[in-house]
Amino acid sequence: MAASAPAPHTTEFPAEGRCSYYVEKKKRFCRMVVAAGKRFCGEHAGVAEEENARKRILCPLDPKHTVYEDQLAKHLKKCNSREKPKPDFFIQDINAGLKDETEIPEQLVSISSLSEEQLENLIKKLRKASEGLNSPLKDQILSHPALHDALNDPKNGDSATKHLKQQASILGNIEKLKLLGPRRCFVEFGAGKGKLSHWVDIALKDAEKVHFILVEKVTTRFKVDGKHRRKNSVFERLQIDIQHLCLSKIPLLSKEKLPVVGIGKHLCGVATDLALRCLVETYAASCEERNEEPLAKRIKNDKTEKEINTLAKEGNEKNVAEKWSPVAGIVIALCCHHRCDWRHYVGTEYFRALGLGAVEFHYFQRMSSWATCGMRRTSLEASSLTTKSKDQQNADSEEHDDGGCRIPDDSTESAPGFLTVEEKKKIGHLCKLLIDQGRVKYLQQKGFSPALQYYTDPLVSLENVLLTALPNHSSSPETTA
Repeated sequence: MAASAPAPHTTEFPAEGRCSYYVEKKKRFCRMVVAAGKRFCGEHAGVAEEENARKRILCPLDPKHTVYEDQLAKHLKKCNSREKPKPDFFIQDINAGLKDETEIPEQLVSISSLSEEQLENLIKKLRKASEGLNSPLKDQILSHPALHDALNDPKNGDSATKHLKQQASILGNIEKLKLLGPRRCFVEFGAGKGKLSHWVDIALKDAEKVHFILVEKVTTRFKVDGKHRRKNSVFERLQIDIQHLCLSKIPLLSKEKLPVVGIGKHLCGVATDLALRCLVETYAASCEERNEEPLAKRIKNDKTEKEINTLAKEGNEKNVAEKWSPVAGIVIALCCHHRCDWRHYVGTEYFRALGLGAVEFHYFQRMSSWATCGMRRTSLEASSLTTKSKDQQNADSEEHDDGGCRIPDDSTESAPGFLTVEEKKKIGHLCKLLIDQGRVKYLQQKGFSPALQYYTDPLVSLENVLLTALPNHSSSPETTA
């Protein structure tokens, strides 16, 4: 019996200057650039040619790539995954929160392992703790002229339009809170590609003395940072976990001493708590301790000469001096409450006041995913998720700038027998609201006027809640009960 012929290649020859190794899994030639006079890239040279019988091994710093065994020592000195010197603004666990490990519960069983009675008791506790929080949030779905052309671009697909609507509403809310102005620094947490800062920059047009700090813990492809050409704005990207970020140590902030506006689009779970502590606890406290500038100088920096004269004429200069704050405001679109962590959660005092602790928090944060994933009613719906195009999956992952949030396996199981799908969804929303209320109480204790509102339609995004906060001495948004 004749041997079967090898599978035909999609392209007959590799591209010029590219590796000649055919990657069977991808049905194409490797696209890596090769050295002059070579047929294969460094990754495939040993596989394809066994060049000089040299062995390639996995890099111990990052097993996603290989290296010649006899060149390992040299490679480790220049590998991109090597540990680099820590910058001054890196302070280990400065925003981590809880230090007492005895409060952290030991390994807890999954929701699916709980008895019906145990689950019922948890839901009773949830409903009791949430009394008075059931009133619907205010709709604050806005837009901004800066995105008008982009929103009406016929080339946009559904996914692009969805994200533009969210960015437009966040930008509209920033403007409504009077945070969109000159002489300030916007810190975008979980910046990803940096699109939110990009639109803020466009909206500001020729505003003077505007700085952007983009915080992202992972390397990000297709960043839009390079599109900024305004001479009045400065962009700086920091690759660091928010848990270790000390804003007051960033040269740009320590030098310019501009009020900070913290922003974020879909800041996943624990990252929101770390960002809040970074802003209103670590940074604000540091600025107050240093007291680097006299208030009169702050007024001079933040007001035009005409404004200063007007204020002096009205006898209000003292009041304006009192209104300066190192954190001018916070606007963060929330998501992925199932990724919260009791260690870092800013609302632990609120939970304790309700008679709740780490165990209840653990189950509430897992049950919170029922709000967005508990409505998978049929196997047909589940199968449709697996048949999405690759482009659509990539678009979905853009909801979460760290590459997408994985839902806990036991959180998306079918509803317990005594719960309907709709009841399960309501419980999930209640868990989210309770967790967010802890954040609201934390901000209130820190001298801010916070609010929760819907900033986009659930058909655009199921994660459609926006957390905003202004210092108490500013014009504050309507606070939630």
